[in-house]
Amino acid sequence: MKFYSLYRFNTLVKKGDYTFEGLPRIYCIGILAGNILPTIAAYHNMAVLRNQYGELIDEQTTFLTVELAKFTKPLPDVTSDLDKLLYTMKTLHTVTDPSQYPQFWNEEWLKLAISELDKRAMTPEELLDYEMTLSANALVLKNERKKIEEVKLQAIRKGLIKGLPAELVAEINDVPIEFVHDVQKQLNDK
Repeated sequence: MKFYSLYRFNTLVKKGDYTFEGLPRIYCIGILAGNILPTIAAYHNMAVLRNQYGELIDEQTTFLTVELAKFTKPLPDVTSDLDKLLYTMKTLHTVTDPSQYPQFWNEEWLKLAISELDKRAMTPEELLDYEMTLSANALVLKNERKKIEEVKLQAIRKGLIKGLPAELVAEINDVPIEFVHDVQKQLNDK
């Protein structure tokens, strides 16, 4: 990490000028499967140059280190975005059944990351199988959503037919009042 950060620093300093004002900060990020800092218990560390009293000397270069072997949080304790990313990095290869996926893997940023990771390692045959599975899953989800909407629509109709106020029907079914009014209009038109 020191090698890469110092190489970057040297490329920022113009040869011959050696001016150090206004240089952009350098963030050196290391995500490691094992442990390299055995005396530090934390799995995530951020380091800058400090003196023996902990006073900041320079923050031109910041080292961010993650040691996945030290990340042992159980799924219920995974709440921050960093923890979600580390949990994903550490466990993605072990999960084979979609029912085992944690709920946060549905967050858009993680879905994108997982998709990219998975597709790059696939053979053309595996990629075709993957795309076909995605297509089949999308169809299943579409059909399930349609069924849910149909059940919700039936509940709204029943509530209105039983004489419940439109506002109450909207609240119970967690839909906008305008939607309930549209259903009520359809019932009245019949």
